[in-house]
Amino acid sequence: MSHSSFEAGSAIGPKAKQTSFTASGTIPQNMTKLKTLAPRIGVMRSRISPAPQDERDRSRNRDATQPWRAWYKTARWQKLRHRILLRDNYTCQVTGVLCIGKHPTENSPVVDHKTPHRGDERLFWDENNLQVVSKAYHDSTKQAEERRSMETRGIWT
Repeated sequence: MSHSSFEAGSAIGPKAKQTSFTASGTIPQNMTKLKTLAPRIGVMRSRISPAPQDERDRSRNRDATQPWRAWYKTARWQKLRHRILLRDNYTCQVTGVLCIGKHPTENSPVVDHKTPHRGDERLFWDENNLQVVSKAYHDSTKQAEERRSMETRGIWT
């Protein structure tokens, strides 16, 4: 045996097949190559939807997954919203801030559902369940409260 080759199987026992490798690590021509095995596990589809690229994508995605959001685009909602703004004198019912700004300023008015409707049409259209709040309050405190309640009461329908 020369110094430039290695005998595989010599340490295993006398019945083991002897395979020679050259010093460069190449396999001799008379040896067959292993065939690759077919994968046993398929590719799993992601269960997480892709993150929206901007606010428009986010809104489009929410419109597609929450059909009740279409109610906000109706003439009926616009009339009801205007009635609530007049009833509450454009004043935030929680903080007392005068809501006279134009969207997206912090003092722009938001007509908010006191009890989240979560797709319940009766709660959505109930005037007694509506109040004027400032955008600043709605987008911080109110949204945080709703997220906490979703964790304890489940997802929106």
